[in-house]
Amino acid sequence: MSEAEQLADFRARIDSLDLKLRDLLNERARMAQEVGRIKAASGEASCFYRPAREAQVLRAVLAGNPGPLGDEALLRIYREVIASCLALEKSLRVAYLGPEGTYTQAAVFKHFGQGIMTTPLGAVDEVFREVEAGGADCGVVPVENSTEGVVTHTLDMFARSGLQICAEIILPVHHCLLGRVSGLEAITEVLGHGQALAQCREWLDRHLPGVLRRAVASNAEGARQAAATPGIGAVASHQSAGLYGLDILAENIEDEPDNTTRFLVIAREHAEVSGRDKTSLMVAVDNRPGALFRLLEPFHQHGVSLTRIESRPSRRGPWDYNFFLDMEGHVQDPPVAAALAAMAGRAAWLKNLGSYPMAVG
Repeated sequence: MSEAEQLADFRARIDSLDLKLRDLLNERARMAQEVGRIKAASGEASCFYRPAREAQVLRAVLAGNPGPLGDEALLRIYREVIASCLALEKSLRVAYLGPEGTYTQAAVFKHFGQGIMTTPLGAVDEVFREVEAGGADCGVVPVENSTEGVVTHTLDMFARSGLQICAEIILPVHHCLLGRVSGLEAITEVLGHGQALAQCREWLDRHLPGVLRRAVASNAEGARQAAATPGIGAVASHQSAGLYGLDILAENIEDEPDNTTRFLVIAREHAEVSGRDKTSLMVAVDNRPGALFRLLEPFHQHGVSLTRIESRPSRRGPWDYNFFLDMEGHVQDPPVAAALAAMAGRAAWLKNLGSYPMAVG
């Protein structure tokens, strides 16, 4: 068989597979519609977004993936399939910390795919309020960075919000220096979110010593201002360069190559058990010797692994703190339930922020 005949044969087989894929995708979509009808008949129509179920689907797809498509490629494809099928039931509305071009927007699309309706908002508290008021089904907010630690405003919002954490998103973050200048020597000021500037501190010290750095509400806002004012550089994403018509002056300027940000998906409903979950709490203790030790002791006694503990001023009085805890497991898992029951009797105040699937991909 000649090379041309081989190519024609493979292309014909690909064409046949494409038609089969089309038919299988439509069959999946019809089944998703039937699931929606069953949920509507049982009164569950308002809870159409099921993060635990989606996590289970994605984990099953990745398990034993033989390739040649890698896990990341499969995740992108299946998230779009899930989003498109979900849209046949109802278009998901997601509020996020904007404007367009932020890493939070990238986290939204990584987790939900492109087939959703999005609302960019100017501050973390606005995202919480939009979801609380029913203007969005879910919200996405940053909570911590692997280099610079927690986003304090997000933690503080949980102290006064009734929203639940229903999912988490882990996003590798690679910063660029953007601008409308001929070279680095023409930059007079660098803008970016405070955390982004801190994540690039060493690079900026080395390449732009003495250049003023100014924190703005988001990296995308810095890019917007850089587009309007020559001489300003912005620490932002590749996507922001395209959105705002900026040149990429330098890439991967973050000080830590594995720089990663964790985002939380917040909603009015809780997430069900997925099999690989986390639970987050906010708790306060009386200020007396050994109080924090007694608070945490039940986790050791019941074999529950803590993955994070942070403290924030409670605003109840000077030197009074709330503690934020993340642990492995769902509140319905017996060890977690037992640990929380014991903990409740030792805490001055305790609030369950939600149990949710661990990030997939």
